Amino acid sequence: MIRLIVGLGNPGPEYEDTRHNAGFWWVDAAARQLGGHLAFDRNYKGQVARVNQPQGPVWLLQPMTYMNLSGQSVAPLARFFKIEPAQILVVHDELDLLPGQMKLKQGGGAAGHNGLKDILAQLGSPDFWRLRIGIGHPGVRSEVANWVLRKPPLDDRIAIDKCVADSLATLPLLLAGDLAGAMHKVHAKPPRPKPPRPADAPPPTDTTPPER
Repeated sequence: MIRLIVGLGNPGPEYEDTRHNAGFWWVDAAARQLGGHLAFDRNYKGQVARVNQPQGPVWLLQPMTYMNLSGQSVAPLARFFKIEPAQILVVHDELDLLPGQMKLKQGGGAAGHNGLKDILAQLGSPDFWRLRIGIGHPGVRSEVANWVLRKPPLDDRIAIDKCVADSLATLPLLLAGDLAGAMHKVHAKPPRPKPPRPADAPPPTDTTPPER
């Protein structure tokens, strides 16, 4: 089961609505859903909430270290409460997915994401779970830094918010340890719309010439 959910982002009002803070948006929504209250804890350098569940306590965490030092918040909390990497879910923005797309996976590399890179270094293991929320790519590598630190246009924000809402539906499965069920739900494609029913065909036109 997942015992620690980490949302990645940058602290401060200037970053609040930027693409890089998609993980913060998810954890804010999860706290509301679970009835938790995030409060700063200097021991873990982040906003922390503890929520008691039937399976045991669950922690929500937003590192306040800035993105590239996220592991300095995640690792101390995980170590203190004896939370294994495989019991951690990290929610983060993903350049390689379009807004409106998301993926859930366990393990892997950092793929250039500075937050994941530091968590990998601090935990010493890639075995944690990742929920990747698509934010799209600017198309030019040199523009990536500016892209993630800008606010998305309204249509993109709506698509990202829908991913957050849809993936939150998997929260009971994640906390119950049904990771396979959560993956299936995240990756399920919406049903194809049924084709419109053809209208009744008009009666055939009589083209027989009249009798003389």
